[in-house]
Amino acid sequence: MIPGCQSEGRFIMQFVEPETPIYLDYAATSPVDDRVLGAMLPFFGRTFGNAASIHGFGRVAAEAVERARAQLASLLRCAPEEVIWTSGATEANNLAIKGTVRASGKAIAHVITQATEHKAILDPVLGLRGEGVETTVLPVDAEGRVVPADVRSALRSETVLVSVMTANNEVGTLQPVKEIAAICHEADVAFHTDASQAVGKITIDMEGDQIDLLSVSGHKLYGPKGIGALVFRRSPKLRKLRPLIDGGGHERGLRSGTLNVPAIVGLGAACEIAAATLEEERNRLEGLRDRFESALMDSLPDVLVNAAGSPRLPTITNIAFLGVDAESLLLSMGHIAASTGSACTAASLEPSHVLRAMRLPPERQISSVRFSFGRPTSQVDILHAVGSIVKNVTILRQLSCISDPP
Repeated sequence: MIPGCQSEGRFIMQFVEPETPIYLDYAATSPVDDRVLGAMLPFFGRTFGNAASIHGFGRVAAEAVERARAQLASLLRCAPEEVIWTSGATEANNLAIKGTVRASGKAIAHVITQATEHKAILDPVLGLRGEGVETTVLPVDAEGRVVPADVRSALRSETVLVSVMTANNEVGTLQPVKEIAAICHEADVAFHTDASQAVGKITIDMEGDQIDLLSVSGHKLYGPKGIGALVFRRSPKLRKLRPLIDGGGHERGLRSGTLNVPAIVGLGAACEIAAATLEEERNRLEGLRDRFESALMDSLPDVLVNAAGSPRLPTITNIAFLGVDAESLLLSMGHIAASTGSACTAASLEPSHVLRAMRLPPERQISSVRFSFGRPTSQVDILHAVGSIVKNVTILRQLSCISDPP
């Protein structure tokens, strides 16, 4: 029997479709905070100098860049000189992975990652196979977490890097980063984490957690698009990276190119704002997420929260509405912005590689929707979104009952 065929008609008239759009896709991107935009604007106009120039205009720009470096470092508890500006987290990931491998000097290099990583990790890791690099992609459990003991077992004398994300971008699962980093530290292997979704949402202590390399994305943090950073903590096991881009020796020779000063200033301001509000905002969003999930499960049968048994980000929930095609649900809710997975792979019609790696049943995979919350999300947004979801899930399930009777 199709889930909900016998019991859902009573819900249709209980809720009203919201009149204004509700954005619940902050894991895809976030709006630039007004305070961030205010910090950036002067650097598009009167304060336009090149940060590499030695005259007054350049020095003003360089000082702004270094202030932003310190703001990011303060949020992540690292040294400012360890921050390398990039065009975003994808470039930072590529620099961390390819730069470490190519600087290792090993005839045979080995890299370890895990199956639910973003494509910005999986693609460069697997692409290195064409250069003779050996790779291991570890499985995850049903909650999307990699087992630290599996990392330990996968280490070899040729291993030069382990890359495991801090938080999953589709289901919100928090990986045991501290434990994995400790294992890498003991084995004298560099550890990298893609923290795009986590920076500014949970506390990250690079030094305390022994993280060697960490990727940051500006637009996931209420900063501008097109800016990010790789934090590179020099240590005995990680003395250097091989740059991907040559031509001028900017960023201590690790990322050449004229610095995008306005965007760097914006990312720095976003980090400072996040640091000041992190705990309060984390608690608020966790409460909204939990109320959202509870309201849907109380209002509809056959609703399952994916990765509910794992520590999760406060900003992401991934919910399966059994008996409903997720794409059809999104199309039916014209006023609700959500997604079926990563925005970077949204053009694919294949089920999410994250949900597949978690070994969820196929019917659960195709019925799962990601909702993600942000600084502007309110209680009213949650209430209206629940109403729209309940209404449209009910209608779609009833249509399925009519077209495909038991």
